[in-house]
Amino acid sequence: MSTDVYQSPLSERYASKEMQYIFSQDMKFRTWRRLWIALAETEKELGLPITEEQIEELKAHAEDINYEVAKAREKEVRHDVMSHVYAYGVQCPKAKGIIHLGATSCYVGDNTDIIVMTEALKLIKKKLVNVMSELADFADKYKAQPTLAFTHFQPAQPTTVGKRATLWLQEFSLDLEDLEHVLSTMKLLGSKGTTGTQASFLELFDGDQEKIDKIDPMIAEKMGFAECYPVSGQTYSRKVDTRVLNVLAGIAASAHKMSNDIRLLQHLKEVEEPFEKSQIGSSAMAYKRNPMRSERIASLSRYVMIDALNPAITSATQWFERTLDDSANKRLSVPEGFLATDGILDLCLNVVDGLVVYPKVIEKRLMSELPFMATENIMMDAVKAGGDRQELHERIRELSMEAGRNVKVEGRENNLLELIAADSAFNLSLEDLQKTMDPAKYVGRSKEQVDAFLEKVIRPILEANKELLGVKAVINV
Repeated sequence: MSTDVYQSPLSERYASKEMQYIFSQDMKFRTWRRLWIALAETEKELGLPITEEQIEELKAHAEDINYEVAKAREKEVRHDVMSHVYAYGVQCPKAKGIIHLGATSCYVGDNTDIIVMTEALKLIKKKLVNVMSELADFADKYKAQPTLAFTHFQPAQPTTVGKRATLWLQEFSLDLEDLEHVLSTMKLLGSKGTTGTQASFLELFDGDQEKIDKIDPMIAEKMGFAECYPVSGQTYSRKVDTRVLNVLAGIAASAHKMSNDIRLLQHLKEVEEPFEKSQIGSSAMAYKRNPMRSERIASLSRYVMIDALNPAITSATQWFERTLDDSANKRLSVPEGFLATDGILDLCLNVVDGLVVYPKVIEKRLMSELPFMATENIMMDAVKAGGDRQELHERIRELSMEAGRNVKVEGRENNLLELIAADSAFNLSLEDLQKTMDPAKYVGRSKEQVDAFLEKVIRPILEANKELLGVKAVINV
């Protein structure tokens, strides 16, 4: 690795080798050559004077790209597509005259962009499904573990650890819906010429409209797509890039929310992300166990969410049939959005797979707040014992305020139960009151909701995508 030039952290630290290959030069230029072969085959099949020998020559050199020839040519002509047409022709002297016949640069550039984004979406889907699988297992394991819930990060009615995890899981399931929709609607540009009118093919095929109508469907089929966009300028609509990166931004938002919750729970010492045996949490404070992976998820997620603005602005500012102010932006925003999201999902897989739960800490915090949560039940028991509901409500309010002051001002334990037991209006002993302190009584239908959600929503998704399961994340740092 060169140490005297800038290296992208996305490649060095965050993105997987698999995603890096999808956006590599090899993937790009090999796809260009596949597209040139598909075009030549289509033109031959529709009657143009192209020979099988020429096609076979093109196929023989589809993979062994002569980069140095292309680079040298680009220095002369300042055009990347024509440089690679020339380089391919050097390797294929018999076929060089029919390479790129009737096409414009966007035939290889834009079709390749669509193909690359489609492959990248498939990899994102695979990792997203695996994150959902890990979260489903976690939710199922802890579906009955009571824990203090929070609204406004203030203690609220208890939930369970597993039920909280279903909130994260549901957001990822919504992202999967969006991803599958966009993936199912991806289409190639096809070969439509310089302004999208297919004028060059009118010339090549002597105005034969029927043959020209077959060009795009035949190319799409050869490249593994159902169809091409029916109309275009020189490029496919940049709205497509917007839709794709919005999916990535949605995944990033879901991951960010989950990572925030985990970071807060780690502060409370209730749940921790995995921590390696030799990992250093702080250079100064040796005892620290910082939630650095969850923090990295949040950090990369913010990048992706902001990055999604790029294609939206680019789409909005394209002039007529095309302008080139999209090119430099696309080269950065689309690959980097995918590379960062890939890194996010690897981190999510790693974190969820190794989440550590501390039931004793969870129980201690819950029990310190449970007397406040139990006051309605206590009041009902006191009414059954002959008390007046309105009077008891006021007494509980006053005693709760007193117990709260004891905790906050005096630093004492919550003594609300003792205060209620000492108040003759309730006619309840401390033993009677302590019987109400079973946390399972206060979690509502948390366990049943987890079971239903996993059975009716998540398990069918995982079953439908079972061939994608089994991914284990490898994180670099």
